[in-house]
Amino acid sequence: MSRSVTLLLVGIAAVLILASLTMFTVDQRQNAIVFRLGEPVNVITKPGLYVKVPLVDNVRFFDTRILTLDSEEPERFITSEKKNVLVDSFVKFRIVDVLQYYISVGGDELRAKIRLAQAVNDSLRAEFGKRTIHEVVSGERDRIMELMREKADSDARKIGVEVLDVRLKRVDLPTEVSEAVYRRMEAERKRVANELRSMGFADSEKIRADADKQREVTVAEAYRDAQRIKGEGDAKAAAIYARAFEQNPEFYAFYRSMDAYRQTFKNRGDVMVVDPSSDFFKYFKAPSARK
Repeated sequence: MSRSVTLLLVGIAAVLILASLTMFTVDQRQNAIVFRLGEPVNVITKPGLYVKVPLVDNVRFFDTRILTLDSEEPERFITSEKKNVLVDSFVKFRIVDVLQYYISVGGDELRAKIRLAQAVNDSLRAEFGKRTIHEVVSGERDRIMELMREKADSDARKIGVEVLDVRLKRVDLPTEVSEAVYRRMEAERKRVANELRSMGFADSEKIRADADKQREVTVAEAYRDAQRIKGEGDAKAAAIYARAFEQNPEFYAFYRSMDAYRQTFKNRGDVMVVDPSSDFFKYFKAPSARK
């Protein structure tokens, strides 16, 4: 009984080993190539369970998911203005023809990335050499990326790879050029600031001069109106005095003399040298003396 169980287990193990050597599965994220004595005999692009000849065939799997080629360091390119720019880019690609991929680069992903990097680098160098800094930074950036994708895809098809996208992550000036541009921008900003400051000072002087002019005009007009009003008042006062004089000349003369006395002798310390017989003192004399 134990011998038959042992034989059964041995048989099962042999079947399992034979199955493992004969059958293999292809994942939906993979393609596979079946090699017979080192030569490719079958390309499998659909997922499932497949059979191979044990000890004669071997299978190599290739990832067909989207892969990324990202540059480690920014590349230096020269624009049409003979100015250097640093460009940081990445490429999205995937394997579409595993047999061609194997024949071209031996199925080595690193070799494929080197080939793609060279193609993209050459295309970028050519495109940047046709354009100015402004065009590569903002003006035609989308156009450049689309051209890069088309050219890189055309070259990548030769190795069984499809390029899905080429993106420029960053386009910068070198450090030495950036510092020079920064200094030039700073000088330009200072020039604009000084110009605006001068314009503001000129406007302030103009406003101040206009305000002074308005003040002088206002004061002159006020003085003119005051003099006019004063003249009108003096004229009215003179008219009143004239009418009063016409009604009683003697009383008017007396009143004016009293007012003159009051103004003249207002302070005790006032001194006036006048002939006593002058008309100024005529109302100080007795009526008989005046006669």
